[in-house]
Amino acid sequence: MTRKWIRRTAALLTGTLAAAVLLIVWQHDFEMVEKPIAIRTEQGMLRGTLIMPKTPAGKVGLVVFVHGDGPADASYDGFYRPLWEAFAQAGYASLSLSKPGIGGSEGNWLKQSMDDRAEETLQAIRWARRQTIIDPRRIGLWGASQAGWVIPSVVERDPDIAFSILVAPAINWLSQGAYHTRRLMEREGHAEADIRKQLAYEKSINQLLERGSSYEDYVRIAKKGQRMSRDRWQFVANNFRADATASLSSFRTPIHLVLGGRDLNVDAAETERVYRQRVPPGLLTVTKLPDADHAMLTRANAASELRAAFYAVFFPRYLFDSGYLKDLESFVRRLGG
Repeated sequence: MTRKWIRRTAALLTGTLAAAVLLIVWQHDFEMVEKPIAIRTEQGMLRGTLIMPKTPAGKVGLVVFVHGDGPADASYDGFYRPLWEAFAQAGYASLSLSKPGIGGSEGNWLKQSMDDRAEETLQAIRWARRQTIIDPRRIGLWGASQAGWVIPSVVERDPDIAFSILVAPAINWLSQGAYHTRRLMEREGHAEADIRKQLAYEKSINQLLERGSSYEDYVRIAKKGQRMSRDRWQFVANNFRADATASLSSFRTPIHLVLGGRDLNVDAAETERVYRQRVPPGLLTVTKLPDADHAMLTRANAASELRAAFYAVFFPRYLFDSGYLKDLESFVRRLGG
């Protein structure tokens, strides 16, 4: 009896494991073709991925990806693949590079300014225009969060950009930081006095940045557990004055803004207000997803790291708010696939 039970249990576990493996393989079988690429720049070799529709009908449009903050590889640990597939289904290719120092790219992304990041994006666009399969008249940009300070600079320098998609972009570096601190501490249940104390501490850090203080000066007042590395301090020092307000008037082609109603990182209401004020008339469309967070995850996935990890492995297309991928595909289709 015991041996029979063991055999049945083993068979059940084997079958369950096989079904799980098949589910993972099926869910990660995206309708597109990925090709590794390398682009040589003056700053070093950048490696990434060119993603093509499976059956392109002649030359295709292209979406160039511009990362947010952090050490992002070309696929953002697989997070971008559902987005790439949505664009591929609309007849568009995608191009994404690993940041310097990540995924085989040379350099160190923490030594970059927003200006450097814009130049890197322009070099990717110049590379793309030399590819015979790419329609140079239909090259646009997708960017999230920190890309809101990069993309306007790219558009200022290259008037032939066909469109821009900005997902949860911030307006001002310092006000974004204060907003994020307050919203996060409120969600965690901190008292107002504690929130004000943390904001005052962060203001003292910003004053050091304004004065051009050294890393050693920063370390002397930095709270244990919140201390930045030397490279991160330099990155912040290079970029803390970033503000997108003035540059938004440089757009001359369609710009699509996607905002999450549960964004704890960026004040979506402020972003929408400034974009509507500054982007030239007739160019801006806005999609608001009330239940999405900063990364456009569903409310349930945003609330649980374990659930998000489960969906990332087994159901990657369902990580996001139900309207997000459809919205991206619909926008580029309207432009002409």
